[in-house]
Amino acid sequence: MDVLQDEILKKFGEHVKDLRLKSGLKQHDVVLNSSKITKATISDIENGKRNFAFTTLIDLAKGLNVSPKDLLDINFD
Repeated sequence: MDVLQDEILKKFGEHVKDLRLKSGLKQHDVVLNSSKITKATISDIENGKRNFAFTTLIDLAKGLNVSPKDLLDINFD
């Protein structure tokens, strides 16, 4: 991956973690709410280590009890 892509994934991961913590959820809770996402996947996303498919975004939103729009509501500048 290039540097810009790494920065975007890291920033997105921080946003996901912030949403999860504000909801009072643990990674395990997200797994239980989603049923299609693993704890390792959530950890990788939050740490900016995973570039994932759109369907994973939908599953992640379900696990966090937010809309996909909330996940994408982030300023990458």
